[in-house]
Amino acid sequence: MRADAEWDGAMLRELSPHWAERIIYLEECASTNDEARRLGKEGLRDESLVLTEKQTSGRGRRGQAWTCPPGVSVACSFLVRPSEALALWPRLSLAAGLAVAEGLDAFGVSAEVKWPNDIWVRERKICGILLESDSEFAIIGIGLNVNTLHFPEGLAHPATSLALENEAPMSREEVLISILDRLSVRTRQIGSAFSDLLQVWNTRCVLRGKMVTLQSNGISKSGIMAGVSANGELLLETQTGIERILHADTIRLAGD
Repeated sequence: MRADAEWDGAMLRELSPHWAERIIYLEECASTNDEARRLGKEGLRDESLVLTEKQTSGRGRRGQAWTCPPGVSVACSFLVRPSEALALWPRLSLAAGLAVAEGLDAFGVSAEVKWPNDIWVRERKICGILLESDSEFAIIGIGLNVNTLHFPEGLAHPATSLALENEAPMSREEVLISILDRLSVRTRQIGSAFSDLLQVWNTRCVLRGKMVTLQSNGISKSGIMAGVSANGELLLETQTGIERILHADTIRLAGD
């Protein structure tokens, strides 16, 4: 595998006519999600990719800043126009997390998913995903640490990268191609095939069967993470039974 210092989606364009027509490469932008939203309103095609080398105002869930250093990271947004009912689109969070984890299988790591859509390797965060939607399309923002060797101090959770895990640099475009292959499959499973997706997702869930603490609507809860429901809710086993958690501000292993 070759390591690359610069990229513009050339390998993707050569791989398939599909991608030749669906890649928007920006040398620099504030946020690929914002660019994808703007282009989506202008009619950007289903399964298009907005890709950048330098993102200056990347963000994660709850508006937190997300840093993707240029030259070593993947910062992109995948726009989809699902045919399923709008109420099912939140399932794309689980679909995207699973797709990224599966896409990393070919690169020497054992990736796991953390509800709703972070990806961990050895309990260290390697990728964050931000799902945003409009009435006509959804945007899957991906920030992936590929060749990152150093991380800022004060991170909420320890981080890692493919290069750190493999002790060698990776080709960002080869990694991205692998992830996009799985995204094309998994984002089509949020309807009738969601139970199949969920079964695989649960086998990769890093928190399943472990004691966790979470904050939901300002309330702290603790219990054993029992998996994810058919509706995509976190199942928290407490002393009073199973609670279904639809949203959580934070979720951590107990003791972290």
